[in-house]
Amino acid sequence: MANSPRRPVLALEVTALDSMLSLIWMLLCVVVIIVLAYLFTRYVAGRRGLGGFGAPGGTGRFKALARLSLGREQSAVLVQAGERYLLLGVAPSGVTLLAELSQEEAQELYAPSPGQPAPPTFGEALRTVLKQKKPR
Repeated sequence: MANSPRRPVLALEVTALDSMLSLIWMLLCVVVIIVLAYLFTRYVAGRRGLGGFGAPGGTGRFKALARLSLGREQSAVLVQAGERYLLLGVAPSGVTLLAELSQEEAQELYAPSPGQPAPPTFGEALRTVLKQKKPR
């Protein structure tokens, strides 16, 4: 028999299988990243810290009730220390007492207004974005 060139059928099958496995692996990674982002935001929201979300936080008799960003590294923070309510200015150079407020004044500042809806959870925001995306 003469040496006839064999077609590389097996090589094509392996390449297709590798491509399919790569696609499945990539989709799995995307799903894992989305799940981890969701869990992380739930964890941060559960801690109720004053991190980047501006959520109230604190324990016992010392609490940060509200935060308002005033600039890149500047903010005003409403703090409850026992029976006292303090409005503090926070900047890289330090913390400054802006005002001491009565309980009624402080509640007016941090209580949500009746017509203001609660911010959406991560899951709700994700569903809204996915609904808005138009099919191609």
